[in-house]
Amino acid sequence: MSADWQETYAETWAGTVVRVLRTPYPWISSHASTGPDDCDVTPERLHPAFHGSVDWHSSCHMQWSGVRLLGEGALSDGLRAELVAELDGRLTAAHGTVEAAYLRERSGFERPYGWAWAAMLAAAVDRAASSGAVPEAVGWRQATGLVADAVADNLLDWLPRLAYPVRHGVHSNTAFGLALCHEAYAALGRPEVVTAIERRATEWFGADRDYPSSWEPSGEDFLSPALCEADLMRRVLPAEEFGRWLAGFLPDLATGGDALLSVPRVNDRTDGRMVHLFGLALSRAWQLRLLAAYLPADRADRIRAATSAQVGEVEREIVSGDLMSTHWLVSFALLAVTATE
Repeated sequence: MSADWQETYAETWAGTVVRVLRTPYPWISSHASTGPDDCDVTPERLHPAFHGSVDWHSSCHMQWSGVRLLGEGALSDGLRAELVAELDGRLTAAHGTVEAAYLRERSGFERPYGWAWAAMLAAAVDRAASSGAVPEAVGWRQATGLVADAVADNLLDWLPRLAYPVRHGVHSNTAFGLALCHEAYAALGRPEVVTAIERRATEWFGADRDYPSSWEPSGEDFLSPALCEADLMRRVLPAEEFGRWLAGFLPDLATGGDALLSVPRVNDRTDGRMVHLFGLALSRAWQLRLLAAYLPADRADRIRAATSAQVGEVEREIVSGDLMSTHWLVSFALLAVTATE
């Protein structure tokens, strides 16, 4: 990672992570009650590791952000101590056992978006512990490993049963979840999960051509269905084969169509669904930067300029916007600023 983004953002982003994790309400529960006595949805009781930050998946990926930021060593001593203390209190073996049991008992919970971020958190903790960059991460490994194992089992059970992928721009987008799971489980040494993802990705998306990118975005997207699919295929195909696939799937990206490069417009910055479009700007920036190497040089230059504009347009919302933005945008900003490395 370059020093530039660290000097500009690391401290304020880490402060935002701590602040939103310590914000217990509002809380959006996805709990499915099994009877009249199963109605206590108190966040910390249900999810001792992944409460705060509005919902389970955001709590999970904001903790991923915290681990990533700790690993860069760019934080002040006081803020570093606060962030470590917050993660120490959440990522215990006892809490991981509760979260893993919940996932096993409710196998569709947070599928696949929350699954993906839980796996990414486990991979980040494992990397931080193994490298010594975050010594405290050794103590978090058991908790995140239990959760990642439960996700892996649920994923391996679900993939063969899913007849069609989900192709839209919000949480249940199949390609986005599988791309992050592919990265995480490769890092965690789970080749059977990686192979299962690669098999389904090529079955579902391998023959796709001429995607109508001008139809994007929808009004509540934080993901581009086109770019999520392209990013997944980038991960599962050999480079030369992927270049051919991309040219057939998104020909406009190489020849001048800029529908995916424009900055999305948000008309209400307090509406939890409309502000998804801030996330779309960041996820586009992340994925376009990863795809730029497969495009002509002049288009790659255009993408660099356009994605910088997308990140710049959303910059204020990441740390000082409404809670509907601040509770999750740091994670997508981190993906965007580190995408070229």
